[in-house]
Amino acid sequence: MDATRTGEPARAAADADPRRWWGLVVIALAQLMVVLDATIVNIALPSAQEDLGMTDGNRQWVITAYTLAFGGLLLLGGRIADLVGRKRTFVIGLVGFAAASALGGAATTAGMLFAARALQGAFAALLAPSALSLLTTTFTDPKERGKAFGIYGALAGSGSAIGFIVGGLLTEYLNWRWCLYVNVPIAVIAVIGALALLHDSPGHPGARLDVPGVLLGCGGLVAIVYGFAEAQPRGWTDPLVLALFAVGVVLLAAFVWWQTRAPVPLLPLHIIKDRTRAGCFLTMALAVIGMFGLFLFMTYYLQVILDYSPVMTGLAFLPLTVAIITGSTQIAARLLDHVAPRLLMAPGALLAAVGMMLLTGLTVHSSYAADILPALILMGLGMGLIFMPVFATATAGVAPQDSGVTSATINTSQQVGGSIGTALLNTIATTSSAAYITAHLTDPAQRESVTREGIVHGYTVAIWWAAAIMLLAGLVAALMVTAKPPKHGAAQGAPVPEKVA
Repeated sequence: MDATRTGEPARAAADADPRRWWGLVVIALAQLMVVLDATIVNIALPSAQEDLGMTDGNRQWVITAYTLAFGGLLLLGGRIADLVGRKRTFVIGLVGFAAASALGGAATTAGMLFAARALQGAFAALLAPSALSLLTTTFTDPKERGKAFGIYGALAGSGSAIGFIVGGLLTEYLNWRWCLYVNVPIAVIAVIGALALLHDSPGHPGARLDVPGVLLGCGGLVAIVYGFAEAQPRGWTDPLVLALFAVGVVLLAAFVWWQTRAPVPLLPLHIIKDRTRAGCFLTMALAVIGMFGLFLFMTYYLQVILDYSPVMTGLAFLPLTVAIITGSTQIAARLLDHVAPRLLMAPGALLAAVGMMLLTGLTVHSSYAADILPALILMGLGMGLIFMPVFATATAGVAPQDSGVTSATINTSQQVGGSIGTALLNTIATTSSAAYITAHLTDPAQRESVTREGIVHGYTVAIWWAAAIMLLAGLVAALMVTAKPPKHGAAQGAPVPEKVA
């Protein structure tokens, strides 16, 4: 009772602070930096590969080193934010991310770049959950919360597409190193803003970190993400890939068992036992599987098949980015107060799936305006309707001491979903392409045209799978996310009382 009373003035003070919207700008800037860094180097990768002498076999580590460290360490980062304080963790994450980015930009060898990208991922795992936790504790009024999460969801959903645009511009007009250097000034601005504008309650320095939980949980996630990363070059039946999946499953099973016995668990199981929250985590993972796979295919389709430059490829994603922001801030944020979250998330998934289905008709001669643009707009609006309610609903009503780890779990589902989507759908695409080329290549003189047709055929088969996965995300949201609209349910800012074991 006393804790609740003392928490109310703190929440009221946060809501009364006129600078809280500038604080949102700082939080959003940091989140954008983390999300776009997963894709900003994609367009720059050919240049970096040539400059540093990477082989085709090891170039994937520029991407994989980041996603491995990020996805595998997120739960640890979330719990550290709860223990030592979210603002302090946020600032440490920003400084470390900037330093790792500078190291990567100055890389003289492939190994140095891989190490820098892994460091970026590790500091992003500190930064992302603390950013979302600060947002959760700063905006507790339902109306303001909807606006704030609309902006945050828009950046989380569109950050990857923005990464393609920025990566294309920097690569074409400067060089690939600026795709990493650009994070330094952004981080400096965010650190200054965080120190001046953000408020946070102190952490719990006396509490202990669940070391066995860290080793089991982070080890299991790293093994599974690594397995999906290796499935792309090695194949799904490779002994190493199968061994990684097996180790990952065993470690995660042991992690769940240990969390029921740990005195201070890394991931309190009541967080994921809640039906609505679990539904949000699963919806996010499934939606991102489809979205990340599609980004990969559209990047190669535009550059390899339609011969777009890096800048033109980046700009081609701009309508998708605008649509995500519109769906998140102008539609979902305005409606979430009045309708149940699943009535936004499920139609959003359906809309995104329809957009993907339009892309299954792509050929080597497709037109951007007629065949691609309508699909990108539908997908963007749909993803905006998914991301904003997921972030707002999954973090609503969480006890303050668990907000960091809850935020980390959302980011984990997003990151692991992206890794799975890239590996799974890319394997489907390459397998389908090879089968098509083998079946249709009867005249050696037509090798080039048949190969191009086969590549596009592989993309369209994989996009059908992406659409099916997106529909599954909508089904999960409709069946599992049972939360009421904020105006008709519990106050979004009120923490759920913890159960005493």
